[in-house]
Amino acid sequence: MDQKYVGHTLFDSLPFGKEMLASRLVMAPMTRIFSPGGVPGEDVAQYYRKRAENGIGLIITEGTAINHPAAVHSPDIPRFYGEDSLNGWSNVVREVHEAGGKIIPQLWHVGAARKAGSEPNIDAPPVSPSGFTLRGQRNEKIKALTKEEVAEMIDIYAEAASNAKRIGFDGIELHGAHGYLIDQFFWEVTNKRDDEYGGDLGERTKFATDIVRACRKAVGPDFPIVFRFSQWKGTDYEAKLAHNSNDLAQLLNPLVEAGVDIFHCSTRRIWEPEFKDEDPSLNLAGWTKRITKKPTIAVGSVGINRAYLSNQDNADVTIQDNLKTVDEKIIAGEFDYVAVGRALLADSEWAVKLKNGKLDQVTHYTKESEKNLV
Repeated sequence: MDQKYVGHTLFDSLPFGKEMLASRLVMAPMTRIFSPGGVPGEDVAQYYRKRAENGIGLIITEGTAINHPAAVHSPDIPRFYGEDSLNGWSNVVREVHEAGGKIIPQLWHVGAARKAGSEPNIDAPPVSPSGFTLRGQRNEKIKALTKEEVAEMIDIYAEAASNAKRIGFDGIELHGAHGYLIDQFFWEVTNKRDDEYGGDLGERTKFATDIVRACRKAVGPDFPIVFRFSQWKGTDYEAKLAHNSNDLAQLLNPLVEAGVDIFHCSTRRIWEPEFKDEDPSLNLAGWTKRITKKPTIAVGSVGINRAYLSNQDNADVTIQDNLKTVDEKIIAGEFDYVAVGRALLADSEWAVKLKNGKLDQVTHYTKESEKNLV
């Protein structure tokens, strides 16, 4: 297979809000825990700059802690509040822009995925919709958010969105995937509320839609809001919010009405169909675009030779095969952007090597490469 052919659609320029991206390639958000005291330093700025100057159109930062004491579980996860952290992020933005890229922060609260006693605020209890663990068990160490606390949390997200715009970011991403706080409100396993934030799947979107509306009010009509969601959770890779396309519409349509511009559809393997009984080819991003008519970001083991959390090499699904599939699906209009994660951890020049037909020169991802994230 001609390496100069595969992935050629990824280097199209296309809009992101009122701006243009240099390519369809998105750097997926990946937790690094490399920001001592929650402040991103010059090393973080250069880490992102290297990816921007080597062909990545849009960078989504690692998850950043919103201004809540139980938002994250390590003091070295970057904060998105406090002038010291925001000044650090301002420098990151400046470096990425100088390299010709665009960048958005991922705004994050882990909810019940945080263990009691975790730093940086060991006295702050984990919070969740209903006080349940991610395995559906009630836990007295997890605090169920009151309605007043829900309202405060929504305001905290909006404050982060406002700060993102103020310091020069190109949009925001709300992390509503993988069993974290927003996703916990979506999921019937963790949301047992009997107020307006609970109920059926459509009703369980209210926390997320209230956040989106508050963020939209804070940033105005033209600042892109990306929403990341998933079916799978960190504790259950087979979990489903939506069992069919009708369920998916119940989840997504309220988010569209609230003001989401782009959906980032997190899957473990980009080539797998989401509802194979309804359509044997469409993945989650394809279904999301069909339902919402909004641009979508597809993701899932694109640039590596081992599928996410797989113990075996996928001998029948190579990187070239994946990229050819991506080309075909982009040309068919199934999704618009493609996020790449671990391949970019291992090789900051992955995209430009792909563009130049030099995939054979790529440094491939291994667990060892996680120790050298530069």
